[in-house]
Amino acid sequence: MPLAAKLDQLHAHLKGNRWLRYFTVFNRITLAAGFLPSGMVKIMGERFTSLSVNHPMGHYLEALHLTGYYYTFIGILQVTAALLLLIPRTATLGALLYFPIILNICILSHAVRFDGSLLSSPLMVLANLYLLCWDYDKLKYILPFKRDQAPQPTVISTKFPTKFFAIAGSVVIFLVLFIINIYSIMPRNTLSDCMKQCKDSPDPEACKSFCDSIHKEGMPLNKALKQYNNAVKDK
Repeated sequence: MPLAAKLDQLHAHLKGNRWLRYFTVFNRITLAAGFLPSGMVKIMGERFTSLSVNHPMGHYLEALHLTGYYYTFIGILQVTAALLLLIPRTATLGALLYFPIILNICILSHAVRFDGSLLSSPLMVLANLYLLCWDYDKLKYILPFKRDQAPQPTVISTKFPTKFFAIAGSVVIFLVLFIINIYSIMPRNTLSDCMKQCKDSPDPEACKSFCDSIHKEGMPLNKALKQYNNAVKDK
């Protein structure tokens, strides 16, 4: 059986499950709730966080805030994507618009090791990918598959999809454990929070110097990390 036909059958089977339909609605509402407040802040022209401008994410957000109508434009896109997700007839378009925005936020969060969205943004990316997969029957026409007539969803099933949620839960747990252990040192949001991790550092003094470089001097993250890693390596 061709791959496209197998995907069609699997999708129709899953889309006929009542629990997965509830889960889909939950994801749409949750993702919309994640963008509405942050989008409105940008539309109103307010700074998104109270982070110091010395912080790596603070550097970025301050520069973004000073871009004028581009900052407002991002807010409009976020609010638009959120509202589209909340309307069943436009939810697919909302998921498509939402994805590049949240993917960018996810990559940015990890590039600067920002505590505020280090965990939440990858989980939002996963939720968004789920919604795109849920709308596979609509999106498949832009994919390089043979365009056969898609099977209709099977009769609504009330059976709880234990296997699906077990796999999804395992992926989430693995992702969380991976993220919280991937970085040996973080800038944290404040100097005091940054200093707290130094007691467990292989070189506490180098860690304290790293925190001072970030929060007091505004040193770029890559440069501060290089100094820290060199100090640890030479110890």
